[in-house]
Amino acid sequence: MSVGPVPKPIAGVSNFIDERIGAGNFLKRNLRKIFPDHWSFLLGEVALYSFVILLLTGTFLTFFFRPSMGDVVYNGSYQPLQGITMSEAYASSLHISFDVRGGLLMRQMHHWAALLFIAGLMVHALRVFFTGAYRKPRELNWLIGVVLFTLALFEGLTGYSLPDDLLSGAGLRITQGVILSLPVVGTWLSFFLFGGEYPGADVISRFYSIHILLIPGLLLALITAHLILMWVQKHTQMPGKGRTNENVVGGPFYPSFMAKSGAYFMFTFGVIALLGTAAQINPIWLFGPYTPSDISAGSQPDFYMGFLEGSLRLMPAWEINLFGTAGGTLPLNVLIPALVPLGIILTGMALYPFVERWVTGDNREHHVVDRPRNNPHRTSIGMTAITFYGLLWLMGANDEIAAFFQVSLNVTTYVGRVLIIVGPILAYVITYRICLGLQRIDAATIDHGVETGVIKRLPDGEYIEVHAPPDPGIEARVRDKKPVPIIAGADGDTPDGDGIPSEKMRHPLGRLRAKMSRAYGGEKIALTDGHGEDQEKHAAVGPGEDDTSSPAR
Repeated sequence: MSVGPVPKPIAGVSNFIDERIGAGNFLKRNLRKIFPDHWSFLLGEVALYSFVILLLTGTFLTFFFRPSMGDVVYNGSYQPLQGITMSEAYASSLHISFDVRGGLLMRQMHHWAALLFIAGLMVHALRVFFTGAYRKPRELNWLIGVVLFTLALFEGLTGYSLPDDLLSGAGLRITQGVILSLPVVGTWLSFFLFGGEYPGADVISRFYSIHILLIPGLLLALITAHLILMWVQKHTQMPGKGRTNENVVGGPFYPSFMAKSGAYFMFTFGVIALLGTAAQINPIWLFGPYTPSDISAGSQPDFYMGFLEGSLRLMPAWEINLFGTAGGTLPLNVLIPALVPLGIILTGMALYPFVERWVTGDNREHHVVDRPRNNPHRTSIGMTAITFYGLLWLMGANDEIAAFFQVSLNVTTYVGRVLIIVGPILAYVITYRICLGLQRIDAATIDHGVETGVIKRLPDGEYIEVHAPPDPGIEARVRDKKPVPIIAGADGDTPDGDGIPSEKMRHPLGRLRAKMSRAYGGEKIALTDGHGEDQEKHAAVGPGEDDTSSPAR
């Protein structure tokens, strides 16, 4: 796509740099790089800008936080806790909140930015999944995103535990229980992490190093790689008029995208600052210092860990005694909830691009994404995962639900166990039917046009509604639909036309692949050429063409 002459500000800067380091051509080429302008592409930027704010606010907090579990007697500004023995980590968190100018604002902005960072990653991943933007050549970038999401969860866990208040200590106790449930290595890992018997004396200092050095460094490296790959491979674009796999329709990086992106960063910063100012979060002074003998009623983790809490609450009390009393116990009621749900979600995300390519045999490059309705099975699988995650997240608060609605806690648990199986199945079926219904609406729009609400009477007495041709942009977006590919031979056709399947389709795995390809791919609701009999009749009667017309009543 032609972008016109290079603007003077770009040419001037490029010449200045080129005369010194020889990078003028690089800047001229990349500052004019075209970026699609669709609102959904800004979802990933929410996570990116939240990460920047996390780095800035986290740097401020490191100047005042003391990552030590050594005991001190609190004598700060918060009167209710004066004279109480607590860890230095908790005392310094109180000091930041009440005695450091702007400290509480920085703490709350840091916490809100962390939540928005993970939420942004989730929504961005959903956008990429539902539109098929993970397909060739972007599989590697998708895998980087999965690793980013995994690291973000651990980063949140370590940061959540640093204040050493009663609420974070309760979550840390669950973490220790999960580690102990690991066969063979669980006890050793627990002693290594905590520096001895729980709660030990080293976990805060070790989590601190992980939280401010190890994981942020990995996140920064992966985010950089993610952005470089996106830049090199070019951004995907939504289907529409003039959009193909060979071009990019949008605005240049400078000034269009740069101005839009800068404004969006300021908007994200403003929202987080407003939340940090007006919406209280994690009031550690109300929870008190952590002691292993105390527990808070109704304690809940941050939203991104809620599904693990729910899986622990729904899991039956299953245990396996290995080799009798001498072999030890394998606590499945902790091991399965801690590893299986997260493993299903993350492993499924990582493998899905390759499984889909194996099922469909689609090795083409894709730079124009799909509308979710046009791949109903993929969309249904995504909604199944969302329902599975959402139900586990909801059941993480089953005690609060039972107390608020005054029902038995056992009832909420048993209902949750049924829903966690039935819910995803219903989500799949309902989503699939909705996608087919939306495809039928698209086909009707092309075949009959758009309803105008004007009723006309034909000379033979028949009443019809006048339809207008769809907007060219809408029509182009609908007509961009392409059938989901099917592997060669899966539909019964063979290259030589003799009806004999190829050798790779004869063995059991090949037959399974063919069946999966036929079910997953193909055209579900076909579009017409837009010249059906009904459309011709409707188009033949325009407003004011006969005296027998009658307005709608």
